[in-house]
Amino acid sequence: MTMMNNSQELRTLFTVASFVESRDPFSGGHMWRVSQFSRLLAGAAFATRRQVALAELGGFLHDIGKISIPDAIITKHSELTVEELELVKTHPAVGGRMLQHHPLAHLVLDAVLCHHEMPNGMGYPQGLNDIQIPWIAKVVAIADAFDAMTSTHSYRHAMSVTHAMEHIRMNAGTQFDHDLAHTFSRQIEPNALLHVMGHTDSDSTLHNCPDCGPTIIIPANSRDNDLLYCRNCGIEARLHWKGNEPDLQFTGNFGNALAMTYHPEVDVFETLIHEVGPALF
Repeated sequence: MTMMNNSQELRTLFTVASFVESRDPFSGGHMWRVSQFSRLLAGAAFATRRQVALAELGGFLHDIGKISIPDAIITKHSELTVEELELVKTHPAVGGRMLQHHPLAHLVLDAVLCHHEMPNGMGYPQGLNDIQIPWIAKVVAIADAFDAMTSTHSYRHAMSVTHAMEHIRMNAGTQFDHDLAHTFSRQIEPNALLHVMGHTDSDSTLHNCPDCGPTIIIPANSRDNDLLYCRNCGIEARLHWKGNEPDLQFTGNFGNALAMTYHPEVDVFETLIHEVGPALF
């Protein structure tokens, strides 16, 4: 398969995965952030160029199986019931089944299937122990957990970087791979993490709706007087730039169906293909 064909296959996977994020107004940029945290961790662990690329790719696609989870659970504003949590736990296996016949499945299956496995054998879906868990999945597991802890959700506020790092350190060897957990907390510069946090890509940022939290995406190409909308409640804000700092002025209006239509982050897809393609194909 040529590089061009591989790139097109990746675009298809990215588009499908992005539909998961489009359904949850509180998860904007999660896939991109996990891919970047995974890349940083793999690099800090002195992985090969190919392993770093696999970590970045797996981080972006790890939750593709969540496309099967009902909207009522994805957008729930309180903690999940035991039954709902069990349904959510099916997403790695669903993702694996979705990808099993895809020509690039071998690049991402480990991350998709195993990013919720734990070294102590208490993870899911297979309850693998430490030596059975693929290294790429261990990387993505830490990146995924860190982003989940440091992002605001419908049912809880974001945790501080210090607190999230402490959680990863305290659970090294049980929930997370021992060596990778310590590498993440000790070897990665905090500024590198902060540049990723609160972003949906390297140049687009998340900003607060007054009622919902960080659900308004300011794209990198936004201009003065652009109208932006909360992905949860739909409230409208007019963007003004004060130097390089955005200022949102809420109009009191709400977006219509056309304004709220989801648009896949095509530029993000192309950047990722450019970053991982040469190392993988």
